[in-house]
Amino acid sequence: MKVVVFCHSLISDWNHGNAHFLRGVASELIERGHEVAIFEPEDAWSLQNLIHDHGEVPVQGFHQAYPNLSSVRFRSDRLDLTDALAGAELVIVHEWNEPDLVARLGKHRREDGEYLLLFHDTHHRSVSQPDAMAAYDLAGYDGVLAFGRIIRDLYLRNGWARKAWVWHEAADTRIFQPILSPEKEGDVVWIGNWGDEERTAELHEFLLSPIRELGLKAKVYGVRYPPNAIDALERHGIEYGGYLPNYRVPEVFSRYSLTVHVPRRPYVESLPGIPTIRPFESMACGIPLVCSPWHDSEHLFSPGQDYLIANDGEEMKAHMRMLLEKPARGLELAEHARQTILSRHTCRHRVDQLLDIVRQETSQVSGLEVGV
Repeated sequence: MKVVVFCHSLISDWNHGNAHFLRGVASELIERGHEVAIFEPEDAWSLQNLIHDHGEVPVQGFHQAYPNLSSVRFRSDRLDLTDALAGAELVIVHEWNEPDLVARLGKHRREDGEYLLLFHDTHHRSVSQPDAMAAYDLAGYDGVLAFGRIIRDLYLRNGWARKAWVWHEAADTRIFQPILSPEKEGDVVWIGNWGDEERTAELHEFLLSPIRELGLKAKVYGVRYPPNAIDALERHGIEYGGYLPNYRVPEVFSRYSLTVHVPRRPYVESLPGIPTIRPFESMACGIPLVCSPWHDSEHLFSPGQDYLIANDGEEMKAHMRMLLEKPARGLELAEHARQTILSRHTCRHRVDQLLDIVRQETSQVSGLEVGV
């Protein structure tokens, strides 16, 4: 089967977590013998910022880490859809594409396309910016892949799509797996972006203050940290590591004793059950995980067995102290979590689900045959 994907960027993960899952899914499809063509705009802000800040070295690193992956960089005003979609049997369009391109693809599907066309939503904009999402013309699409049940239901209830499926993100276990490290460099590591003030108070309560009050050695990686955030890290005795290519995350995890998940406020308040991809990846790497409050309403994990929940800063301190004083408990927690990932939350599982959707839909559409 030939699969064509339109995304913001495959190459760059600078402030672009969607690249993580896309790389894993594309790798899995290719490993199974499918042809995968990925298109990304040549002026993608993620790639532009990555090169501006770090030059071409991270781009070269991506190609070394993913030698089987590549993308076609295009200008929308010069993109010939008939040529780009030649031979396509499945087309996936991520929601960070421009609305005009989304509409053009839907029009092409209605008029000329003998392929399955799916829209892929992995963001909270359906709740936080519903007018922006309603502006997407999905009339020509066969359905929506939504990374949580609430988002799927919104598409159906609002009439934005005829069909929608829950398609959670997952860990690419080719990359995300435990790495043995002879000794630790520190106690706590956190990998994530500051978050556009969507979790500033939470980061202070659940990360910065516990680390300072316990006197722990810690490091934080991420981009788009304003000066006041970097100053706050310094005041709390936390080292700032800046940008970290996602494929290097496992080796960094191996050098620390535990990590923390602090979800952004929209996910906690409006989209419970959607953890984003970071917990999947940390659990796949076998590092003990402590989370600030979020409700696993979709029953993806087993709280207390896969990770610990801290309901406030004092509880976060207690969990951190316990895991550092009782490393055997941390190993038990991490191994349970890793087995949970391996049993049902890998990119292999998500590709299985995707291909099941393709089989189901193509069997119902007259004249549409897809070789999966």
